[in-house]
Amino acid sequence: MSLEEKAAEEIKRVNREFYKAFESLSIETMAKVWVHSQEVRCIHPGWGLLVGWPAVQDSWETIFDNANYMQFTITDVDVTVVGNCGWVACLENIVSVVEGNVTEGKIQATNIFVNDGDGWGMVHHHGSPVLGVSSSA
Repeated sequence: MSLEEKAAEEIKRVNREFYKAFESLSIETMAKVWVHSQEVRCIHPGWGLLVGWPAVQDSWETIFDNANYMQFTITDVDVTVVGNCGWVACLENIVSVVEGNVTEGKIQATNIFVNDGDGWGMVHHHGSPVLGVSSSA
């Protein structure tokens, strides 16, 4: 296995950890996946750009405080690695319970990770709702 293939496998593993953290509704678990710097960015569906770990952390706390349950099935995973940076494009198939209401949805997501020498950490998450039928390239 090449170094790039090993990096891609590690990025896939950290990406899975991100979704496990999301499902846990635990800010402590989510914080382990992210780089804690001013350079991180996050765009949740329907939200504006969040800049820096404090703002991103606050957004996760808000989401977790308002959700009772979240389950993700991640499909269409595509990983790219360039040096110490890698990104995952994927489809989030979500079942959630908020205030007793069950909803299902699909979000097209891009998750960007960097390796600072101590391992891979998330620096960017962007989710956009899928409103219609789409096809893969």
